[in-house]
Amino acid sequence: MASFVLNGEPVTVDVEGDAPLLWVIRETLGLTGTKFGCGVAACGACTVHVDGVATPTCVLPVEAVEGAEITTIEGIGRAGRLHRLQQAWIDEQVPQCGYCQSGMIMAAAALLDENPEPSDADIDAAITNICRCGTYSRIRRAIHRAARA
Repeated sequence: MASFVLNGEPVTVDVEGDAPLLWVIRETLGLTGTKFGCGVAACGACTVHVDGVATPTCVLPVEAVEGAEITTIEGIGRAGRLHRLQQAWIDEQVPQCGYCQSGMIMAAAALLDENPEPSDADIDAAITNICRCGTYSRIRRAIHRAARA
């Protein structure tokens, strides 16, 4: 059993403690916005916030988040209103295939929470997620747009 807060709601799941948080979120709890990419915490597709920190979840055992507050891509907007980063992603036409975007947005949200006016160098240092389509310049523009919103 593991208990934590997911997108503002307390949850308890009956899973093995070493089950990766990614699979608990996707398979047990049915939130499929967080994606599986590499399985070694290198690409960032599985990024969520754990107590406000952008964290890859594909190798993070669920027992490590006992009592933590977890926020997924499904939890960053409000009912009927996109998060400023989600809107900036649309405005800047960031996605191509879109697969990495939920993890990318979560990493960007953590960056803006920590640094509300990041420079290009700050963005490059903080956003280590991989986009196979190479939309990095649009990602940077979207982060700057969201910072101004």
